[in-house]
Amino acid sequence: MAVWRRERGNGIAPAAVACAAGLLAALLATTGCSGTGAAAEGDAREVIRRAADRLAESGSSRARTAMQMASGGTRITLRGLGGFDYGERTGELRVTLPEGKPVTEVFVPGRLYMKNRGAGVPADKWLRIDITTLPDGNLVTGGATDPITAAELLRGVVTASDLGEAEVNGETLRHFRGVTDIGDAAAAASEQSRDQLLAAVDGFTRTEVPFDAYLDDQGLLRKVRHEFSFANDEAEGIDVASTVVLFDFGAPVEVRLPSAGEVYAGAVA
Repeated sequence: MAVWRRERGNGIAPAAVACAAGLLAALLATTGCSGTGAAAEGDAREVIRRAADRLAESGSSRARTAMQMASGGTRITLRGLGGFDYGERTGELRVTLPEGKPVTEVFVPGRLYMKNRGAGVPADKWLRIDITTLPDGNLVTGGATDPITAAELLRGVVTASDLGEAEVNGETLRHFRGVTDIGDAAAAASEQSRDQLLAAVDGFTRTEVPFDAYLDDQGLLRKVRHEFSFANDEAEGIDVASTVVLFDFGAPVEVRLPSAGEVYAGAVA
C-alpha cells in the first residue's frame, strides 16, 4: 500500500463504475463593499479563477463536505470529513450515508477508490473507478465533491459579484456569488483535472453551475457551494447542492492508496 504524507505550512472495472454511478440514484430511490459595474465583475472573476492555483500552493488542509440532493418530495444529505494534499492532488474522505453507513473514499488523479460500498464486495476490499468513465466525472456520484475538483470548476466562471465580507465559522471572509460553466472550466483546467471535467460536460441538465465562494485575505478558498442540476427518469430531474469547507491549512495529511491485492476484481451486485 503506497502512502502519501504532506505536512506544510500555510502559504476499471465496468461493474465498479456502475456501483459508483448508482450511489446517487440508489439513495434517492430509497429516500468591505460590493463591487459594481463591469470592471468590478471582471476583477471578481479573476479572483475566483485563481482560487484553484492558490489552493495548489497551500500544501494541505482538512475538509468537510455536505451534499444535499432533492428530487420531487425526496431530500437527503450526505456528509464527509477528511483531508487533502493539494500538491500531490490526493485526499481521503469518510462519507456518511443517510442510514449512517460510512464509506471511505480515496481520491488520486483520475481514480476513485471506495471501501464499504457495493453489495457482495468483501469488507477488506476496495472498488477502483476510473472517474472519467462516470457520466458526471464524479462531481456528485461519489456523494461528495472533492475540494480539488470544486476549485478547478471555478476556473470556468462566467459571472461573479463581490458581495463583501461575511462571517463564516467565526472568521471574516470575502463572499463571491456567480455562475461557472463546466465546459469552460474543462478548457481552463489543469492537466490532471481536464479529462474529469470534460467527462462531466454532458452529464448535467445544464453546464452552467451557480456558486457561492468564500475566500480569506490570502485568496485561499475556505468554503464553496455549487448547485448542480441533471435529469433522471422523471420529469422533475435532480437538484444537488454540494458544499465544501476547508480548514486547518498545513495540517498533516496521510493518504493510503490501496495495493493491487486490496482492490476487488469481481462482479458488483
